Amino acid sequence: MDRFPLPLNALRAIEIVARTGALRPAAEELGVTIGAVSQHIRRAEARLKLDLFVRTPHGLQPTPELEQVRGQLSAGFTMLLDATAALRRADDRVLSVTMGSVFASRWLIRRLPHFTAAHPEIEFRLVATARTIDLMRTDIDCAIRFGEGRWPDVRAEPMRCRAFRPVAAPELAARLRRPSDLGRVPVIEDTATMLSWTRWFEAADAVAPKLAGPRYSDPSLAFDAAIAGQGALLAVDRMSEDAVAEGRLVRPFDTMAETAFDYWFVTSTARRIPRKVRLFHDWLFAEMGL
Repeated sequence: MDRFPLPLNALRAIEIVARTGALRPAAEELGVTIGAVSQHIRRAEARLKLDLFVRTPHGLQPTPELEQVRGQLSAGFTMLLDATAALRRADDRVLSVTMGSVFASRWLIRRLPHFTAAHPEIEFRLVATARTIDLMRTDIDCAIRFGEGRWPDVRAEPMRCRAFRPVAAPELAARLRRPSDLGRVPVIEDTATMLSWTRWFEAADAVAPKLAGPRYSDPSLAFDAAIAGQGALLAVDRMSEDAVAEGRLVRPFDTMAETAFDYWFVTSTARRIPRKVRLFHDWLFAEMGL
């Protein structure tokens, strides 16, 4: 047996008409015609085998049978509205963001307390992965991606992080006077990077020597290796700025190159941009001076 013999919209129409005494308010609230509201009521009466309203000079009045349950009906819709509001508030409280490990570990994490202090009502959830997560089919609200910005079904806003150059721990950097010296020290190979040593040597107007050194498949570990003095590393200036400011890494050469890639703030075109995402976007771009 059907536990809900009347459609939800029919119940809503009945509750609104019982509360207001007219068909028009129900039609406006439900976004349908007055005739459609009348049909809802007639079909409900036919299914229940019961009259629900009587027409009076003061409008439509509930019959005694409907009047007896009208309070329960109104309370039920109030509970549904409260539940929906609670779901919306919960959704606004949790912000899920995906990004690569380098952006997360080298730039965002130490600044994130500034965001949470400004917006303590928002719970931040980070998914650090090199995978390109489909924002249309997950509960991820937004992403920070490195690439050309040509992903389908998304809005992508550039974050102006194209400049890159070599970095090294201070002791190793002291041995680097000219670009050719990179052939005489270990150079870390980040197998996942999109940065090009060839492009940097061209910007430096220098012949590229043969490079050799330890190899890492995780860009964040490659950063750690550079800080530990295992070799020179190509790094986006924005991602190395904190380690450079703290003296853990040095930029031995003034020459910088620009990559064709960038970091992008990404949202799905199929979903609305909620307040929590707008707040994070505005804070992030302000923190980056954009």
